[in-house]
Amino acid sequence: MVDLVMDDTRERMAKAIEHVRVEFANVRTGRASPALVENLLVDYYGAETPLKQLANFSVPEPRLLVVSPFDKGAMAMIEKAIVNADLGLNPSNDGVVIRLGFPALTEERRKSFVKIVRTKAEEGKVALRGVRRHARQELENLEKEQGLSKDDLERLEKVLDKMTQDEVAVVDALLSHKEHELLEV
Repeated sequence: MVDLVMDDTRERMAKAIEHVRVEFANVRTGRASPALVENLLVDYYGAETPLKQLANFSVPEPRLLVVSPFDKGAMAMIEKAIVNADLGLNPSNDGVVIRLGFPALTEERRKSFVKIVRTKAEEGKVALRGVRRHARQELENLEKEQGLSKDDLERLEKVLDKMTQDEVAVVDALLSHKEHELLEV
């Protein structure tokens, strides 16, 4: 049972880290990236559909993202979803593809993005600590119900703390990299 708890904890922590990575990818750096729009929900004939299921993406230039819809009839719906997402992008449509030009970021905007990224990193750390707290509760229940010894419980709690510290360090490294990327001119 202890192995199940520890494996579950590792898996949940890995998911939390992956969530932080996805959140960071959604914060734009002034460079065109499909990650910014691929998960936008488009009202496609009455069904909320992720944009990545409706179109291909290409980045012909560092500040230009081209969205090529599979169904040309969906262009207006895709444009509407991009505008409503309030990403600061103005789509231009030539009847075949939708072009999204990414303006250069101002220093003020870069700093606001850094604040957003720091908030997302802190949310990730809180999620990791929540996973640790949940695992501790599970281990304490095992101690009560199945006779896990105090020594084993203390040893496992130290392992949990080390695991949490390692994962928090990963979030800090991701944050540092993203901040550098955002502040790069």
